[in-house]
Amino acid sequence: MRQRAHQICERLKQEYPDAATALNWSNPLQLLVATILSAQCTDERVNQVTEKLFNKYPTAQDYAEATREELEQDIRSTGFYRRKAKSLQEMAGMIVEQFAGQVPDNIEDMVKLPGVARKTANVVLNETVHSDGTYEGIVVDTHVKRVAYRLGLTNEKNPDKIEQDLMALFAREDWREIGNSLVLLGRHWCMARKPDHRQCPLNDLCPKRG
Repeated sequence: MRQRAHQICERLKQEYPDAATALNWSNPLQLLVATILSAQCTDERVNQVTEKLFNKYPTAQDYAEATREELEQDIRSTGFYRRKAKSLQEMAGMIVEQFAGQVPDNIEDMVKLPGVARKTANVVLNETVHSDGTYEGIVVDTHVKRVAYRLGLTNEKNPDKIEQDLMALFAREDWREIGNSLVLLGRHWCMARKPDHRQCPLNDLCPKRG
């Protein structure tokens, strides 16, 4: 299994040498906000919304002190805007009150924030903090969940357990790239419906489960 995982990793590095989140951001708070907004919404739509949002709310305190109704309207087009606005304000409030207005730099504190589970925490930390390769986890979204199962890398359904399986198979310094690459593979070739086996760069390494 580890040998095949290594082959998969090397193949994905060739296919996606610059694999990274498609969300636009310039600091950890912006990426955290964008990732929360990206739930059940396309990255393209989120980037359209955050172009104005980041200018209007440059700090965590700005989100915390905004009127809920106005923030809801600012993010309305991302869907589930009431729930997302609530998460943004509660998250920002905790950052202000407990972390001196700065996004935490470790996963233990990150997952304490309202609306932030390991997936969101990993997106932010892997992109903004751990440039030295000491990543704390692997992003597991709906694409990674589907692709990891089809590739035979996990039998689990729970994202946290899937993450543990992937962390055991891949070298720590590859955790960021493998997560981002599996997301891209799920979008480009291994779609939920009618995956393109023939064109997929992992065709010969994939048991095509499910």
